[in-house]
Amino acid sequence: MPSLRLPWWLGLAGLLPFVMALAGSWLAPGFGQVLAIRAFLYYSAVILSFLGGIHWGIAMMVEAPGSATFRRRLMVSMVPSLIAWPALLIDAMLGAWALMAGFAGVRLYESLDGGRALPGWYGRLRTWLTLAVVVCHLLMIWRLVQLV
Repeated sequence: MPSLRLPWWLGLAGLLPFVMALAGSWLAPGFGQVLAIRAFLYYSAVILSFLGGIHWGIAMMVEAPGSATFRRRLMVSMVPSLIAWPALLIDAMLGAWALMAGFAGVRLYESLDGGRALPGWYGRLRTWLTLAVVVCHLLMIWRLVQLV
């Protein structure tokens, strides 16, 4: 399916900031590690919020305004941002856990009722990307444990 290569390439490219910041948290000298950790968490918050925006867009384009599905999808679409922003205001370790849980929660929602309006290829892409992002978060949490 050549037409689906672009979403996969863009999804993989979206993993690069996670991987680069994670590497920096281990390899950068001194303050560079702190900066890399912050960059990781901030990027994670941005991407988690982006995932919520996808569902806001689906609600506008697919769901019948005023329907229970429309209201539910709009409300769910706000949850990632409401996880991401506070995650930046708390301890880095707890923030990393919260962000990771947010990614897993969005994917869980998509794999249940929330995925019915999504194309099949999107679910497969999101599963692989979510697994990679969760692994990156676990490695960042491990790094944070090393620094304590």
